[in-house]
Amino acid sequence: MRTSTVLLDRDFTIGHTDKRLFGGFIEHLGRCVYGGIYEPGHPTADAKGFRQDVMDLVREIGPTIMRYPGGNFVSGYNWEDGVGPVEDRPARLDYAWFSTEPNTFGTNEFIDWCKMSGIEPMLAVNLGTRGPQDAGYFVEYCNHPGGTYYSDLRKKHGYEEPHGIKFWCLGNEMDGPWQTCAKTADEYGRIAHEAAKIMRWVDGSIELAACGSSGRKMATFGAWEDTVLDHTFDHVEWISMHTYLNNYASDTPAFLASPDVMDAFIEEVVAIADSVAARRRSKKRIMLSFDEWNVWYRTRRPREARIKPGWPVAPPILEEIYNMQDALAFGGAAISLLNHADRVRSACIAQLVNVIAPIMTETGGPAWRQTIFWPFADFTNHGHGEVLRARVTSDTYDTYYFDPAGMDDEVRTKVDNVPYLKLAAVARDGGLTLFLLNRDLAEPMLVRIDARSF
Repeated sequence: MRTSTVLLDRDFTIGHTDKRLFGGFIEHLGRCVYGGIYEPGHPTADAKGFRQDVMDLVREIGPTIMRYPGGNFVSGYNWEDGVGPVEDRPARLDYAWFSTEPNTFGTNEFIDWCKMSGIEPMLAVNLGTRGPQDAGYFVEYCNHPGGTYYSDLRKKHGYEEPHGIKFWCLGNEMDGPWQTCAKTADEYGRIAHEAAKIMRWVDGSIELAACGSSGRKMATFGAWEDTVLDHTFDHVEWISMHTYLNNYASDTPAFLASPDVMDAFIEEVVAIADSVAARRRSKKRIMLSFDEWNVWYRTRRPREARIKPGWPVAPPILEEIYNMQDALAFGGAAISLLNHADRVRSACIAQLVNVIAPIMTETGGPAWRQTIFWPFADFTNHGHGEVLRARVTSDTYDTYYFDPAGMDDEVRTKVDNVPYLKLAAVARDGGLTLFLLNRDLAEPMLVRIDARSF
């Protein structure tokens, strides 16, 4: 049996967990929306077409904020297609997922669903095929009280009061060659800067997230964040991050070590953001929005292998089936987010239903929980509070992790001195919650905890 020791003190904290740290993600991708959260005619569907069996599971798992409508989908999306009378909405080809988008579910349906679920909405604007003026119109439609074309259009659509959306994302993964109208860092930085200006002129109370690089192993990573923040620093509060953990190599010790690569990624982006602030002699600190994270590898094949012929509506794609080791790695990632609660203030598991998701459904049939449902529910239900700065002493191991670069490639990363014990400690209401992961596949672990000032 291995023995690890943990020293922590109630007064030594990393930071308070922001409510938005426990978020989710809904994209018009596969069966996430159609056949997932929305299925008119399903035995449990309400008058709006929302599956109540799914909503019950969503309330159980407890996400606090929800990102929509993408993801890659947003870079070719016209938000106007998804509002107004359903019978008047056009069907469009979705370039991101080679599907047909019927637009029967759109912005107002999403807002209604969030209200019924008790979740804060997070909206993304299209900075791929569209630009700053369209982003401003979108904010006007959602947030302006009235007396203008787009705010009165919202009222015409049955929503007298503004939606009051506070959190907005300036595009998605704009350095990815798979993205519709991908951009260089300077191209994206300029358009994001101008979009942010217009969006804030429409509603000065909103918060904006600039697009970070699509991943730590992208060739653009680092320089991208620096350049983009150089353009947008004065106009945004957040920069986004995306990471998907994998077990491509069928190496479970390496897989369970992968959350430590996530730790390094967070610390690198913090350093870049703070260097931009330092060049400006600014005390402002950019926060991190980890708005896509999960385990994903079995269905993460080259794009052409994922395409369903004929541009179908809501094809079953990226439906990852999770096992126990996936749940363990997932839990390790949640620990990493908690241990950076001072700067990671928002995070969204990607995605919520059917598509690399904790909740699965059968179209016309039941809904059920996958293995990763349980650690996420623990995270959302017990992770609120003050994250303590723990000193962990544990035996370690060395490994190699296959970290994806972009959508299709693999890069081997050496990970040294991985502690067998990964831990986060959260103090709340006079009590203490511990999240512990034993990464030793052969030995149980005795953990001795010295919790001071409780």
